[in-house]
Amino acid sequence: MHRTGPPVLLHDVIDDVGAVVEMLAGNAPYHPLGGWFRPGSDHDSPSFPLWFQKDWVHANDAVPGAELFLHHERVIDAARQFYDAEVIVPHTVYVNLMGPNAAPGPAHTDNPVFRGLDRTNTPMHVLRAMFWSGLFEPWAITQATSIWWMNDVDGGGLRYWPDGPDALPECHVGHMANTALVGDNHGMFHQVMPIGGADDEPLLVTARAELAPTSRGDWSVLDHGHEVWRAPLKDLRVSVLWKAHVYENQAERERIEPDTIGHDEVAAIFNDDLACRGEQLRLDPATIANPQLVDDLRRLYPEAVPVGATLDA
Repeated sequence: MHRTGPPVLLHDVIDDVGAVVEMLAGNAPYHPLGGWFRPGSDHDSPSFPLWFQKDWVHANDAVPGAELFLHHERVIDAARQFYDAEVIVPHTVYVNLMGPNAAPGPAHTDNPVFRGLDRTNTPMHVLRAMFWSGLFEPWAITQATSIWWMNDVDGGGLRYWPDGPDALPECHVGHMANTALVGDNHGMFHQVMPIGGADDEPLLVTARAELAPTSRGDWSVLDHGHEVWRAPLKDLRVSVLWKAHVYENQAERERIEPDTIGHDEVAAIFNDDLACRGEQLRLDPATIANPQLVDDLRRLYPEAVPVGATLDA
């Protein structure tokens, strides 16, 4: 596990929340979150909750106005404080919009990043097995994360485990509007708590559903052309996530950045470990993306299950 300890809580983070509302509308539509925990999902099956997402900054792409979050000085300073580090390199901003859901989200750590390998070129199940195996720590890039909430809804708090998965969690819930938590979401388990307004049986949509504002000012979910849900923006749990690489100082950054890893090395390191453990499985770098590896890697390199993760409130 990476850094533990409580994240830094910031208040009154965004001076002009109206600018964020404009960005939300201007970058619609939003599509259901697939994520690492839903590999191989049928895109035409109504199995996705009302959890929509979109990148605002990723790789070389950035939507207009995203610098409001990407280069936020208070967030960057909080990341420096949390890690006691000099160099913070922001690289990603994405937004979550969530409707009612009586069930909590999955308790998880965010997907790891390694020098040379990330979600742009490597399947999530491989990245997560790399992290939980502990075999690839020399290439892991320390990540800072900020989660900012635009508004307060009924429920929708964040349960998180700052003292590790074996300790009881803490919660940030109520009075969340325009606050942010800055810390290590790649090493700290966290979980979205239930969002009010849902029936016991959640409304599920297909991966082809779209969330967007309507001409009347509220927001609507269309699934295969049919409206299945509608509500004002204030009823959606809106959060914006910011991520950055962390280096102790510039000298460390210059020293380790050239040391990257590729799929050939990943397969070789895994295969050496599997052989030592007497396992028959072997990874081929040419087929490392094979979804049939998901169950095998999860069995061989299991993730922790945090205490209290199944609670509903």
